[in-house]
Amino acid sequence: MKNLKVLVLGRGGQVGWELRHRLACIGEVIGIDFPGVDFSSADSIRETVRAIAPSVMVNAAAYTAVDKAESETDLAMAINGTAPGVLAEEAKRLGCALVHYSTDYVFDGTKHEPYLETDAPNPLNVYGRSKLAGDEAIQAVGGDFVILRTSWVYGARGNNFLLTMLRLAKEKSELRIVDDQIGSPTTSECIAQATADILAQVLAPAGGGLQGRSGIYNLTCAGETSWFGFAKEFLREQSGSAMPKLVPIPTSEFPRPARRPANSRLLCRRVEETFGVVMPDWKVALGLVLETLNEGR
Repeated sequence: MKNLKVLVLGRGGQVGWELRHRLACIGEVIGIDFPGVDFSSADSIRETVRAIAPSVMVNAAAYTAVDKAESETDLAMAINGTAPGVLAEEAKRLGCALVHYSTDYVFDGTKHEPYLETDAPNPLNVYGRSKLAGDEAIQAVGGDFVILRTSWVYGARGNNFLLTMLRLAKEKSELRIVDDQIGSPTTSECIAQATADILAQVLAPAGGGLQGRSGIYNLTCAGETSWFGFAKEFLREQSGSAMPKLVPIPTSEFPRPARRPANSRLLCRRVEETFGVVMPDWKVALGLVLETLNEGR
């Protein structure tokens, strides 16, 4: 598979960074990002893809500023909603597979059980609506595609909840953290590894491509917790006796421009049954991220 070209869009993000390393075993990885390509411009995307002519595309590029999206609706929709459809059209033209990442924010969080891929979306905010538009655009084009719907993404790099809380823990004696939103913290490393495992099957000489397996798949680490529970777990590990006081609060005490779903849990049985991908418990995955952070101390 070494002669394959794997195009990773959004190479600079926390998932994109991991993808460039994990997908090296699949083929030649070509990573691109802004300003090398303008993800808000269909012409720029088409020109870039056609110049590279990849064997497979992995789209980790996204507008992820959830609160800012409320005031930058057009930009969020262009990057998250329109661009994925353009990539799907180019993938279909090239006859290659497209892997794209979606979000739990396409749901309103009112369900009492983990969400299935077949549950009706009802996003609460602009970001969620823009990501849903991207999912629908890819499905409308058809072709070979895998949409991996994940949640609460973090890692040892980039901008994320874990790194923000670790920084604040050094600056403050008390941290007030939302405790009534439930989900599954999922590492960028786990997402990239799952993507590599799926593509290894799809692109293998005897794999035969997706063969009717195109569609949406939930992909999160196993288990569940709240933002408060998540923070308590890693701050206890990293801060020791210097750990700040943690105060659980309801969402109503931490108002933000964009509403968040109270339930972000996703059932991942379909990706397990279809591709044999089994994600680790979120605490196990967290331990690996903390090991990486501690190596740099």
